[in-house]
Parts: sequence; structure tokens; C-alpha cells
Amino acid sequence: MSILIKNIKQLIQVHENNVLIVKGKDMKKLPIIENAYLYIQDDTIVEFGTMDFCEGIDAETVIDATGKIVLPSWCDSHTHIVYAGNRVSEFVDRINGLSYTEIANRGGGILNSAKKLQNTSEDELYKQSVKRLNEMISMGTGAVEIKTGYGLTVEAELKMLKVIRRIKRDSLARIAPTLLAAHAIPSEYRQDKTSYVNKIVKELIPKASALRIAKYIDVFCEEGYFSVEDTKQILEAGKKHGFIPKIHVNQFNILGGVALGVEHNALSVDHLEELNTDDIKALKNSDTMPVALPGCSYFLGIPYTPARQIIDAGLPLAIATDYNPGSSPSGNMNFVVSSACIKLKMTPEEAINAATINGAYAMGFSNMYGSVTRGKKANIIITKPMDSYAEIPYAFGHNPIDTVIINGQLWT
Repeated sequence: MSILIKNIKQLIQVHENNVLIVKGKDMKKLPIIENAYLYIQDDTIVEFGTMDFCEGIDAETVIDATGKIVLPSWCDSHTHIVYAGNRVSEFVDRINGLSYTEIANRGGGILNSAKKLQNTSEDELYKQSVKRLNEMISMGTGAVEIKTGYGLTVEAELKMLKVIRRIKRDSLARIAPTLLAAHAIPSEYRQDKTSYVNKIVKELIPKASALRIAKYIDVFCEEGYFSVEDTKQILEAGKKHGFIPKIHVNQFNILGGVALGVEHNALSVDHLEELNTDDIKALKNSDTMPVALPGCSYFLGIPYTPARQIIDAGLPLAIATDYNPGSSPSGNMNFVVSSACIKLKMTPEEAINAATINGAYAMGFSNMYGSVTRGKKANIIITKPMDSYAEIPYAFGHNPIDTVIINGQLWT
């Protein structure tokens, strides 16, 4: 199948040579071709340029993008979309004044989701999760990391991995599976966390590795959850089985998890609502991607990741939805791009870089996704008519997407 998109008002995030990551001041740069065309063959970007050079190109499908913006699809590098049911009751509890910690101490939060998931069949879990993914794709997301973490038993975590495998097999979107081996402490291990960590290390990680589904391993490093020492033990066990580290870190407290992530060559450190100069120093000269999750800050009413501090220090930054039932029940990357500008004080160029090329890097495949580059996969967004790409974050309440192309196929 071939697709020709012509008369594009602005073709953005265009790179003649493959770029894998964008850092610091370069995040303010967004390469653009005005009055452009884009040619796709099968699942691959083959050619692009100004309309002056479009004559003679034939395609099975021709799309007239007059007045529209074309850009690479969003790369959402942090989600938890495999879960059962919802946590609407806790949403109301927060409105009535209960904190995230108070809800968790009452058996809510992750423990609530774990109980529901353990009692949900694999087929039903798949059905609910695919519905969420398809909604995300319709809003412009073409690559998604999906974490486990709502199982809290070996059997339920493996069930989640099997659901993610089915999603990866069936979806056109690019899926990055992650074993969130340590997300919360089950109630039966509250007084014996050491035994639970040992169970993760000696049973869950080896069995998950044997399934050959997940590429990454993750830990929620936070007070009341898993300490820096717990995190170190789990990441080292994961590395021995071939998993690449990621960490949930600095959401509520600074414990030293960022430096630990860098020390273990973590692909990303995610959340970072709290940050200090030691964390910035640790991230410099590393290959670890900081990831901000503004949807979580919005929903919980907690501080936003200090994006300006990160970028102005010469570091890269990715943004993602953190789509989950308890702290960020939305997979809308358009809103995340908008909130990055409004709340994180990022420019539209920085936000788009963070949601495309840097998001792809945080999943380990920016070599094939995240920019308009010859030879990369054809995951593309065509917007509704607009004057400039800055309207995407500006008009935060509306859907800017007209057409989505995933893996070279029109999404319907």
C-alpha cells in the first residue's frame, strides 16, 4: 500500500539524518517544511519535500492536507493501561479531602486495582485494555509502553504480561512491554516486605523472563513502597535476566533513586515531580531519559516536574500520560502536550520533541519512530486545519486530530 499526503501546510519534526534524542537548547528546534508532501510505501516513510518536487509521484491513496499540519505520531513512554475496572470512588474520596496516602492505607489505590485484576479473566482484561489502546491511537498515539504492576502476585503479574503480549501481537501500534515488578506491597506482606522483595527476585523475575515478553523492568521507588536498597536489589536481579532498568522515582520524595537509575544505566527515570541539584548532576553525562507525567500532577494536585530546570541544564526530557486508573486516568497525549506548555512552561517545540523523538527514545526505539525521516516507520498524525502547530497545545480542550496513520495504514 502507498499513501501520498500532499499540500501539507507544515510538515514538522523532519530530519534528513536519523536523530535519536534531542537535548537542552536543541529541544527548542523543530525542523519544518512548509507546503510539503510526504510519501509512504507499505509501513515506511520513503520520501518528503516541498510540493515543487511532488509531481510524478503516484500512490494508491492520496490525501489532500491543505491547511493541515503533519507530524509523527505521539510516543507515550509510560502507561499502565492493562487494568480492570476503575477507581471512580477514590476520585470522589480525594475531592472530599483524602490524600493519596490515606486512600492507600485504607486498602485503596494500587491494592484496590490489584484485587480487581486478580479476579478478572485474561480475556476480559485484554478486552478492556485494547479498548483503551484503540482510543489512544485515535487521539494520535502510535507507540506505547505498557507496564504490569497491578497483579501483586506472581500469577497475576504473568497474566498481565500475557495480555500485553496479545496486545502487541494484535495492534498496529508499537508496544514496549515492561515488568513493573515492584509497584506496591500486598497487604499480607505489610509487616514483612523483605519476603515480598525476595519473592519478586527469586520467583517473579525468573518466571517473567522465561515468558520472553517484557524488555524492561521497573520499580516504584518511594517512601511507603520500595526503598533505594529494595530498588537496587530488584533492578540487579532483573539485569541478570536480561531486563533493562526503568524507575518510578521522585514522585513525592527525593530518596536518591535518580542516581541509582543512572548507576544502573536505566533507560528512563519517570515522574520527577520532586528534583534537586544532585539529581540534575547525576543525569548529566548519562544516557538516562528523564520523563515528566503532567497528567498525574494535574489529577492528584501535586507539583509538576520542573521541566525548565531539566532542559536548561542541557538535559533531554520526554513527556507521557501515565495512563492508569488511580492517578492519571487519561491516555490523551494532546492534553499532555498542552499541559507541558501550560504547567511545565515548555515551548510548543520542546513539548512536541518530548512527545515524539524523546518519547520514542524512552522506549528504546527512536531509531525507527518519533520523527519524519526516510526509512522510519510511517506512524503519522494529520491535524485538522490550523494556522500553526502551536495551536495543538493552545486549544487544550479540543481534539486537533483529523487522520491517524499507524504502521502505514489509515486508522479507522
